[in-house]
Order: sequence, then structure tokens, then C-alpha cells
Amino acid sequence: MKTRPNLTDRAINSETESVAPMDSNSCHEDTAPKGFLPVLQNGHFLILWLGQIFSQLADKIYLVLVVATIATHFQGPDREIGAWVSAVMVAFTIPAVLFGSLAGAYVDRWSKKAVLVGTNLMRGLLVWSVPLLLYVSTDRAPWLGLPVGFWMLLAITFLVSTLTQFFAPAEQTTIPLIVRKRDLLPANSLYTTTMMAALILGFAIGEPLLELTDILADGLGLTWSFSRELVVGGSYVLAGLVLLPLQTYERERRQNDDSPHVLQDIWDGICYLRTHHRVRNAMVQLILLFCIFAALAVLAVSLADRIPSLKASQFGFLLAAGGVGMAVGAGFLGTWGDRFSTARLGIIGSAGVAASLAGLALATDRLWLAIALTTALGAFAALVGVPMQTTIQAETPEAMRGKVFGLQNNAVNIALSLPLALAGAAEAVFGLRAVFFGLAALAIAGGLLTWYISRTGVAISART
Repeated sequence: MKTRPNLTDRAINSETESVAPMDSNSCHEDTAPKGFLPVLQNGHFLILWLGQIFSQLADKIYLVLVVATIATHFQGPDREIGAWVSAVMVAFTIPAVLFGSLAGAYVDRWSKKAVLVGTNLMRGLLVWSVPLLLYVSTDRAPWLGLPVGFWMLLAITFLVSTLTQFFAPAEQTTIPLIVRKRDLLPANSLYTTTMMAALILGFAIGEPLLELTDILADGLGLTWSFSRELVVGGSYVLAGLVLLPLQTYERERRQNDDSPHVLQDIWDGICYLRTHHRVRNAMVQLILLFCIFAALAVLAVSLADRIPSLKASQFGFLLAAGGVGMAVGAGFLGTWGDRFSTARLGIIGSAGVAASLAGLALATDRLWLAIALTTALGAFAALVGVPMQTTIQAETPEAMRGKVFGLQNNAVNIALSLPLALAGAAEAVFGLRAVFFGLAALAIAGGLLTWYISRTGVAISART
């Protein structure tokens, strides 16, 4: 009778897999250039990076497009737009919580390239279908008190977000397949910087870009009303086409009747995290970091309202400063990060994040100080986030990466949801300063965890 290989066997076998075909003369490894240059000279990483740029910008601009569509087609004088947008955000968030782990398990079974290309092309087609669905639902009677077209828009948003849950772990697991282990730190620095830049630029340029699209369509004499959807969907499709030449150097896997159930794959990922302290610690650090930034996104509104020279609606300046700081920190890591151990970077980063949050608790009346502290917060956060993401990639065998990253994305999305819901209530009860000090304590806890694990001999060096 055939037996299914156990988790340990599969992990050990996976450790022998090559990251990617590289030059065979390994004796020159120590004299090879370091920093961003080897990563930028890696053609396959550049393809993946370009696909990430188009895909993540499309993700952010899609939400701007949905808000604009609601304002144009559904919002009436008797209902605030916030109620409509809240429903859309729920539809966008639910797949992240429900399908994150499941998507990661399937990514381990499927071709990474097929997932990267297919999810982008399908998201593009879904966005392109929005005008047609709105048109055919125009004269339909409302369902449960809401227009049928709005229900269709919710369904499209749900499907787009579901496909994103597959794209994210496929992208993360592809990086260590096409990049040398010694170059993972600068590669993740570029990945993290791009993710933060897309978050800021996507929402910032979304509305002007859509307005420019309408102006160009009018200038060309085009009478159609779907130019916006054409551009956003086209960004997804362009990302898929850009990724077509990508080579992931995966071992071909055979699917047979002895393949474990997908739920068993998820359980294997949980068991792997239970027995591998370094990977588990890195994931806990990332979850804590995302909790802090999610709470900051809420608290920034109140902080901006208290600063005399800012309005509450201008809280984006503070968040942008944090994004700039994270880009600076990621740039530092990409250039000099290999000189420090991951444990040291994690401890320094956690201490810096805690100090910046404590400073923000006291800087509620000076704009320049708040911006400087938020910038520092982003820079120190990069010292935590980038090395921890690199640790997970470097320490997890190829056969387990999809499961682990699926669990990570699942946990991160839950970690993002809870602070978004609780930060405002905590501020109302305890006050803004107390919440900032509480977040600082959370950052210190993460640093102490890293220090404890490094002292007990299970830390990982960033140098490879």
C-alpha cells in the first residue's frame, strides 16, 4: 500500500532544490558585487518587478475607480457615499481572510508563472466587464433594497480580491526561485519599497489619472463611457503580458491520486511554523508591524486634526512621510544590509519604531516634528520588515513556501483588520497618547522576542 510522504521528508527533499541556474564558478561568490546591482542585472527579477508595479498600481487604482463608479451611478441625495464604500471594502477584505491560506496551498501545487500571468489577465477581464454589467442591469428592479448593478460591482470586487490572494503568495515564492540567496535582502528591499510606493502613489494618482483618461477620450472624439475601466483593466493585462517571458526554474511536479488534500497542505504549513522558530519569529514580527501600521492609518487622522497647520483630511501627508521613510530604510538595507545580522536589524528596528511612536504621542502640536518622526518610523519599520521577509524566504523550502506565505498573508490580513476596527475605539476610551504608547509597547515586545531568540541560539544571519 502506498503511503504519503510525511512533512519532514518533503521538506528535506526540497532543501536540495536549486534556487535558480546561476554561474557555475562558485569560487568567485565572495568577490561578486553586492547591493542592488546584481538584482537589477537579473533579467527575470526585473520582469517580476515590472509585473509587480503594474499589478499593485492597478489594485489601488481599482478601488479609486469603484468609488468613482459609485458616485456616478448609485449615490443619491438620501444616502452618504460612505455606506456604499464600506460595503465595497468588506467585499474586498473578505477573500483575504477566507482564502489566504487556501490560495497559498494551491500555489505550491501549481506553476508559479501560470498563477502570476493568469490572475492578472483574469483581473483585467473582470474590470473590463464592469461597464457591460452596469449597462445590462440598468432597468432591473432593486434586490434587497440595493440596485442590481451595485451587487454586480460587489461581486466583481470580491472576485478581483480573490484572485489577488493567489497572486500575492505566487509573487513572494517566486523571488527566492530566481534570485541568489545572498541577494534576497536587496531583492526584498526593492519589493517592499515598490509595495509601499504603489500604496501611496496608487491612491494619490488614481483620481487624476482617471480624470486624465476622460479628458484624452474626449479630446480624441471617443464617445464611449468605459475609458476608465479600459485603463485599469489594461494595467492588469499589461502586468500579465509582461510576466510571460518569466522563467521560475521550478521543478516539475506530478499530480497523482496520492497528493494530499489541500487542507492537509495547510496543516503541514502550520506544523512547519510550529517547529521552525526562525521562520515563526519572523512572521510574528511582520504581523506586529502590520498591526502597528494599520492602527497608524486610523490614528493619523486624529493626529493631523490636532496639528494646527493640518486638517484631518490631510492625514495623507503623515502616511506619505512614513512611506518615504520605509523607502529610505529599504534602500539602506539593499546597499549595506548584508553587514548586519537579521537579529541585530530586528532589535534596532523595533527599538526605533517604539521610540518613534512614543515621540508621536508627544508631538501632537508641531507639524515638522510629526513628519520627521513618521519618516523615522517608516525607516525603522523597514529594518524589521525587509529582513524578516527575507528570513522567511531563505529558510523555507520551496515545497513549503506557498503554504507558509499563504498563512502569512492570512494572518497579516486579519492583523490589518483588527487594528482598523479597534484603534478608533481605543482612542475614544484611552486617548491618542495612550494608544501611541501602547503601540510602542507592542514594538518593544517584538524586539524582545527577537533578542530572546538570538540569545538562545536560533537567530539567523542576514549574511549568506
